[in-house]
Amino acid sequence: MTTLAEGNFLIPDATFIAELVAFAIILFVIWRYAVPPIQKNLSERQEAIRKGIEDSKAAHERLESAEEEFAKAVAEARTEAAKIREEANKQRAQTIEAAKDEARKAAEAVTKQSEERMEVQYRQVVAELRREVGTLAVELAGRIVGESLTDEELQRRVIDRFLAELEQTATAPADDSARESVT
Repeated sequence: MTTLAEGNFLIPDATFIAELVAFAIILFVIWRYAVPPIQKNLSERQEAIRKGIEDSKAAHERLESAEEEFAKAVAEARTEAAKIREEANKQRAQTIEAAKDEARKAAEAVTKQSEERMEVQYRQVVAELRREVGTLAVELAGRIVGESLTDEELQRRVIDRFLAELEQTATAPADDSARESVT
């Protein structure tokens, strides 16, 4: 005879109840001892991830700030470089101008010295020519007159008179040509 409980699968038997009790115990043990460390580990990981995201955001903000500062520094450096180039160009122009002025002054000094030397040489040549012309004039006058002009005072007067007449004749044609060019 079969019992009603044996043939009906809806009525639980002792094995099922034992399996159910064993499952409940295992579930309790897992819930009590395994789930809390796993939840703790998960919450730690979530916190680490959240902190990593916050750190990443902060690093990103610092990076953006650093990039802005870098851009400002580059702009300032370019401005400063432009100022330095402009100042260098001004200094170069001033140096060139100073060198030109110095060269002009040196050229003027050399020209002045040359003119002074030429003036001194001119005077020396004129004095030498006066002496030579005077000596020649005295000899010539002595030959013409037929007597020797040994008196130095007389020689000097004859030479001076002769040179004065020569200068008058030399400037007279120049004055006549100057008058003709004016009219």
